Amino acid sequence: MLLKKRGRKDVEIEGSSMADIAFLLLIFFLVVTTIDVDTGIGLVLPPIPDDIEPPPILERNMLRILVNAQGMVLLDDEPVSIAEVRQRVKDFVDNPTNDPNLSESPDDAIVSVKTDRQTPYRVYIDMLDELMGAYEELRHEASMAQYGVPYSALEDDSVQQEQIREMYPKRISIAEPDEG
Repeated sequence: MLLKKRGRKDVEIEGSSMADIAFLLLIFFLVVTTIDVDTGIGLVLPPIPDDIEPPPILERNMLRILVNAQGMVLLDDEPVSIAEVRQRVKDFVDNPTNDPNLSESPDDAIVSVKTDRQTPYRVYIDMLDELMGAYEELRHEASMAQYGVPYSALEDDSVQQEQIREMYPKRISIAEPDEG
């Protein structure tokens, strides 16, 4: 007797559920993926005063920083590099030599920042970083002198941290940009 060989059928992978699996994977990755949102510049603005006349400010207590459309930084109309901003702000606020051209005290020092509408964003951010860094260094030095620990090591909202903040309050005025 002759046995006839049966023809083998090709093995196929069932493809009808592949679309379902791909759809489920797509939904899974959409759900678990986080999208970074630009948070902007974290500055806390003071509340709007209720028709209170601002106190007079002595010229010597005001440091004017202008960032023009070409990206140049001017401190009291004198061009400086971004790298010089930190030390100049520290000297202005602290006034260790009692210079009559610098602020009377850290509590009276006000730093006014003004830009042009065409100011490069990167230059503005770098300048703000240097400005904030100046205050952080002043607070760090005061904390080391008084408590022997860095300012960043002090507990948040502790009495020591509050005392350092009162010694070197951040009095920064962000002025409206000039029309370009």
